[in-house]
Amino acid sequence: MKKIITRVAIAVAGFTGVATAQQDPQFTQWMHNRVIFNPGYAGTSNAICGVAQYRQQWASFDGAPNTIALGLDGRIPGAPVGVGLSVISDKVGAMNTLFLRAAGSYLIPIGEGNLGIGIDAGILQKNITNTWITPEDGKVDSKIPGAYNNAGLQNPDFRKLTYDVGFGVFYNIPDKFFVGLSSTHLPAQALTSGNIGFDMTRHYYLMTGYHFAINPRNELIPAVKVRSDLAATNLDANLMYRWNKMVSVGGAFRTGGYAAALIGFQNMNAKQTLSYRIGYSYDLSLSKIKGYSGGTHEIILGACIFLKEKKVTSYSDPRFLN
Repeated sequence: MKKIITRVAIAVAGFTGVATAQQDPQFTQWMHNRVIFNPGYAGTSNAICGVAQYRQQWASFDGAPNTIALGLDGRIPGAPVGVGLSVISDKVGAMNTLFLRAAGSYLIPIGEGNLGIGIDAGILQKNITNTWITPEDGKVDSKIPGAYNNAGLQNPDFRKLTYDVGFGVFYNIPDKFFVGLSSTHLPAQALTSGNIGFDMTRHYYLMTGYHFAINPRNELIPAVKVRSDLAATNLDANLMYRWNKMVSVGGAFRTGGYAAALIGFQNMNAKQTLSYRIGYSYDLSLSKIKGYSGGTHEIILGACIFLKEKKVTSYSDPRFLN
């Protein structure tokens, strides 16, 4: 089991000399925290929103992926500008990655919704401790930090901090339709320390979703996200049924052999100024790893404050040519 998770973590890490893979963490309930993928989303919902996500992947594995994400966004009152903040902490084995980015978007009203054109910038920190071990005993790979007693090899911790930039466009009609295109890690930097290297690749995201109203109390909500680093591409497809805009149940499928069940609850207070959301999803692997994995758990908590727009009252003064 330890050999399996070590091999997976090495592939995800993308060390120089090792086959790279998609490096951004994945979420099943991605549609509820869009600002972490696309800065253009910031402010398009006409509310101040905060979302927290926790994902425990392959629950029975020691050192399996463990991810926490926080997304905040809102519109600046009286200005066509949205702002946002995304924080992601992703841990896989001995590797820890921190993404911290501030977003800004320019909002253009189009039809019933807003088009946001945004950019985010911040830091990316990669830490890998020297407690890392190779999959096979007695094997030594100088590209991987670690302490090997048999060979006498001692590598230091890998610890690098650098800047990070992303860009995105997003069109949103709240509670009806959304579509967005974005890219993260535009600098595509190579982080190196001695003979240890880590290549950060650009990631591209296309996401869309629509609310099909069956009647005033029942609706179906399909959503699709495509993620690619131009070497590999993944598709996430979700279908949710929502009753009375409160209770939702559904399922999801991800290429690579993963299926998930989702359930959620959301509500708005009597004054229509505050809404909150709670959701849970359980992922089950359909690949060979299913015999070892205990499944994946994901919890999401969110809240939005809706600001009432002030009505402007105009009048004419007969003494002036108004």
